[in-house]
Amino acid sequence: DKKGQVLEEGITEAGAMCSWIAAGTSYTNHDLEMIPIYLFYSMFGFQRIMDFAWAAGDAQTRGFLIGATSGKTTLAGEGLQHQDGHSHLLASTIPNCISYDPTFSYELAIILQEGLRRMHDKQENIFYYITVMNENYQHPQMPKDCEKGILKGMYLFKEFNNKGKTKIQLLGCGTILREMIAAAEILSKEYNIDSDVWSVTSFNELRKEGMNIERKNLLNPGQKPEKSYVEKCLGKREGTIIAASDYIRTYADQIRPYISKSFYSFGTDGYGRSDGRKKLRRFFEVDKEHIVTYALSALAKDQLISSKYAEKAMKKYKIDKKKPMPTEL
Repeated sequence: DKKGQVLEEGITEAGAMCSWIAAGTSYTNHDLEMIPIYLFYSMFGFQRIMDFAWAAGDAQTRGFLIGATSGKTTLAGEGLQHQDGHSHLLASTIPNCISYDPTFSYELAIILQEGLRRMHDKQENIFYYITVMNENYQHPQMPKDCEKGILKGMYLFKEFNNKGKTKIQLLGCGTILREMIAAAEILSKEYNIDSDVWSVTSFNELRKEGMNIERKNLLNPGQKPEKSYVEKCLGKREGTIIAASDYIRTYADQIRPYISKSFYSFGTDGYGRSDGRKKLRRFFEVDKEHIVTYALSALAKDQLISSKYAEKAMKKYKIDKKKPMPTEL
């Protein structure tokens, strides 16, 4: 809007956050409704000024927090202090904070549109935390009928059906969704393994919905239990489930209680290195090569394929079995 304001606060996360809170509470303090959008390095938002983020929720601030250059591997050698692997978990502790980690532009557009509707049309006292990447890549056309799934937290992005005998479910979000898509292509072409690739826009929102359904079922023991959205999406789908994100494993692990099949989550636990994207993803074991290898190993553990495929993949991609967990390096 031409009448809007742009504030350049300088290097002061606390000052910028206070300006955002002031604008976000103007609707009640000054009877002037505003739409504040605060952009910051994701690590320097929730990590450094978490108490202000909690205060924003307590004051019923409305607005958008945009955590830019999010995750631990989206950067290109900008230093460990910039690498964020847990801001979504911090966001999950604030009851009225709605958080998303979208990958593609159409996902972001749907989320922003819904945020405006809820905060300004419906006058809900919530605020949004949305992480965005620092990487150039092509954005596909929006799949049909995915809007509701984007907002609920996950939707089926693409099916790889090569009529293979074995199938696997791949869940990815943010920049790591693209590694999942690349891994699905390798599994299809080289191993004749089909897959469903799911774009998970928010493990936090999936967790919230799952808890609500679980509580409702416990409070109504005599009624037919409802299924969580995660169960509705994955319950009738074939195959082991692999989830990965640019955040620590706990982020994806949040949906584990609502999954009855074999489930494996991967993430960026540890401090990492100040290095390029490819090396960082290999270090944290969330690159396409590790995803392919772990997928093959998981399928072998479930006795769906022979373990020799995973062993050969480890040799092909030079994956060292004796390498310590990234948290120990």
